[in-house]
Amino acid sequence: MCPHQPACPTPDDADRDAAAVVASHPEQGWSLLCNGVVLFEDCGEILPDGRCIGARRSNVVLRVA
Repeated sequence: MCPHQPACPTPDDADRDAAAVVASHPEQGWSLLCNGVVLFEDCGEILPDGRCIGARRSNVVLRVA
């Protein structure tokens, strides 16, 4: 249960990535959020029920003049 006020978004909310970070491991590229979501630096996620959400990095297009 989230101790924050207002409460962090649940893992099923669209804004679940806005939950507070409770453990951060930048050297490994991931953080554990208050709602139980494991968030990876590429924006991929593992939800508390085991579902995986793929990375959401946008593709960068470089144009050479």
